[in-house]
Amino acid sequence: MKEIFIKNTLVLAGGAIQGFAMGLFLFPQYIPSGGAGGITVLFNYLFGMSMGTALWVINFSLLLLGLYILGKRFASWTVLAITMTSITVTFFEHVTIPNRSLFFDLIVGSIFLGIGIGILMRQNVSNGGIGVIALILARKYGFLPGRSLFWINSCIFLFAALLIDWKIIILAFISQWIATRIVNIIVQFQFTMNESYSLDWRKK
Repeated sequence: MKEIFIKNTLVLAGGAIQGFAMGLFLFPQYIPSGGAGGITVLFNYLFGMSMGTALWVINFSLLLLGLYILGKRFASWTVLAITMTSITVTFFEHVTIPNRSLFFDLIVGSIFLGIGIGILMRQNVSNGGIGVIALILARKYGFLPGRSLFWINSCIFLFAALLIDWKIIILAFISQWIATRIVNIIVQFQFTMNESYSLDWRKK
C-alpha cells in the first residue's frame, strides 16, 4: 500500500512538472516538447484549441491505440500521468509572464521537462505521445523504436515549422537534446546513491 502511494505521488509529480514545463515555458513560445507536443501546438495554432485539452486528447488517443501492447497496468499509470500533465498545462497556459525571453523559456522549460519525464521513467511509466506509435511499429514490423520516434517527431517538427515558423524545428531539437540529457541523469542517479536509499525504478 505504501509503495502504491509513493508511486502515485511520484507519477502525479512527474506529470505536473512536465505540464508546468510545457504550459508555462515551452508552449507559449510554440516550442514542441515532442511529437505529441508538436501536434498540440499545431492544433492550438490552427484551430485555437486549448493546449491542455489537445494534449490530453492526442495522448489518450495514442494510448488507446497501443493499449494491447502496453498492458492495462502500464496504461493506467500512463493515463494518470498524461491527465495530470494536461490539467497542469491548462492551468499554466493562462498564466502571463511579462517580458518573456525565448532563450530563458527554452532552457528552463527543457530542464523541467526532462525532470518530469525522468521521474515518470524511473517509475516505468510512459509520458504518452508518439512513443506509443514507435512501440507499435517496433512490435509489428521490427523497426527500431528510437529510429521511428526520431523520424516521426522530425516530420511533425518540420510540418509545424513550415506552418508557424522555421525556427521551431531548431528550438524543438535543442529542447529535446536538453530534456533527454536531464532524463538520463535522473534515471541513472540511482547508481550514484547508497544502495539502501536507492529506488529501483525498473521494479515499480
